[in-house]
Amino acid sequence: MNRKTRKILRTLAWILFGIYLLSLCYFLFFSELMGRTYLGRTYHYNLVPLKEIGRFMRYRESLGFMAVFLNLAGNVIVFIPYGMFLPLLAHRCRSFFHVVLLSFDFSLLVELIQLISKVGSFDVDDLLLNTIGGAIGYLCYLLAYALHNRFFRRKTDET
Repeated sequence: MNRKTRKILRTLAWILFGIYLLSLCYFLFFSELMGRTYLGRTYHYNLVPLKEIGRFMRYRESLGFMAVFLNLAGNVIVFIPYGMFLPLLAHRCRSFFHVVLLSFDFSLLVELIQLISKVGSFDVDDLLLNTIGGAIGYLCYLLAYALHNRFFRRKTDET
């Protein structure tokens, strides 16, 4: 891949990362669909690990599939792109440890903003689920990188 193509792809990755972050901010702080417009709320938080995950699993039938899916799987899925973009955009973030640490840090920032602004709630389980999502995203990055290298090597071997 020549230098110009790499520069274009890197710029495109930064644009996509920006769109991802803006979309994430919208859904986490402003989306009416996610119940983010209710004013006059009090502080809501959970500091007991696995308490909310257990509650969602225990009452999954009465809460409904969508509520359980959005809370549990949604918190994982929403951070997968974060774990994929970090190693693409920052060379220092090409280790599992860095991606997991930064996923946790970013999730903590989001949770603190939700607590302070009284939009959503601070939940230690969300920290866990978001961090798992970042880790899965990094593993997806590794898989894509390995497939790319395999395809690219095969292509250069043929020429």
